[in-house]
Amino acid sequence: MNRMEPIRDTENIKEIKEDLLKQSYRNYMMFLVGINTGLRVSDLLRLKVDDIRDKKHIIVKEQKTSKYKQFLINKVLRKELNEYMKDMDNDEYLFQSRIGKNKALSRFQAYRIISTAGRKVGLERIGCNSTRKTFGYHHYKKYKDVALLQKLFNHSEPAITLCYIGITQDILDDSIENFSL
Repeated sequence: MNRMEPIRDTENIKEIKEDLLKQSYRNYMMFLVGINTGLRVSDLLRLKVDDIRDKKHIIVKEQKTSKYKQFLINKVLRKELNEYMKDMDNDEYLFQSRIGKNKALSRFQAYRIISTAGRKVGLERIGCNSTRKTFGYHHYKKYKDVALLQKLFNHSEPAITLCYIGITQDILDDSIENFSL
């Protein structure tokens, strides 16, 4: 099974941001919003400007769970979003397809954009879920609060959250790396 992974190395994140910004502002912003909110890509791609403009939180009815969730827009992301949206109308999709008028970017295109950028920096198991997992991985590394992430991700058990964000695999790898007979 080709399971998507978080982007663990902050240097890789920086390189991906730079690459995506060279491609297009839209691609860069899609990645930036994903890694800073932990939104599922299905919810991210349905966002409209009106969902963000002049708001402190992103409120979405999650497509997967049908539950309403609220995600804070931090100060750094707010500044980037305001610049990105300055010439956009409220009814426009935040991340538009280049095909058609005001159509949301497809999940397939989002996958292609993110996975291609990941491969350029040497990462093979990168896809749409990687932005959410990257958010979770780095949030956990900074705050060590699995209960908070479990709630954010709507997981039933802490072990599910740790496995989802790749921490369980890190622990397993470290234990084997330092084991010798």
